[in-house]
Amino acid sequence: MIKIRNETEKDYMTVEEITRKAFYNLYMPGCVEHYLVHIMRQHEDFIPELDYVIELDGQVIGNIMYTHSRLVDIHGTEKKILTFGPVSILPKYQRMGYGKKLMEYSFDQAAALGYDVIVIFGSPANYVNRGFKSCKKYNISTEDEKYPAAMMAKELHPNALDGRKWVYYDSPVMAVTQKDAMLYDDTLKEMKREHRPSQEEFYIMSHSFLA
Repeated sequence: MIKIRNETEKDYMTVEEITRKAFYNLYMPGCVEHYLVHIMRQHEDFIPELDYVIELDGQVIGNIMYTHSRLVDIHGTEKKILTFGPVSILPKYQRMGYGKKLMEYSFDQAAALGYDVIVIFGSPANYVNRGFKSCKKYNISTEDEKYPAAMMAKELHPNALDGRKWVYYDSPVMAVTQKDAMLYDDTLKEMKREHRPSQEEFYIMSHSFLA
């Protein structure tokens, strides 16, 4: 039996543990995502209404969290949008459709709350089948006018983006340092930090830009 519901305080440690297990050694030796989860809930950009867990037979196996972010056009007009992440599923339940269910449920709820655009950074292979497209197709760049290969956008309502030039700004809470994350990680149950091929794949993707 699958159930998706809002996270509650009693879920906090479970969600952090799930996030840690889902990301550990994936993009770097260790991970920073569990620390981001730990600090995000207290930040002004965190959106509790879009903080969800997914249960399987009463066990929490995944989570998705959202923060406010924004787009600014060349005239200084600001558009409030969303960014999600981390989105985590326990490793033994990955590639079974649970992440898809969690994301699509959250998209529907976000649209119902009046949000119309989501911008994320991630592996395109994980998100293009959920309706995400390269930000370059929507004329959305970073502040330095670059188009990262890993930056994608999704319209929750048709034509929410009108083709004008936009610059994306995420929440300051996303600026997690590896040093702070590792200091927090050292307070938790030990997990072995390892080098894996996926880390090189992430390095290549995160340092690639569209012309």
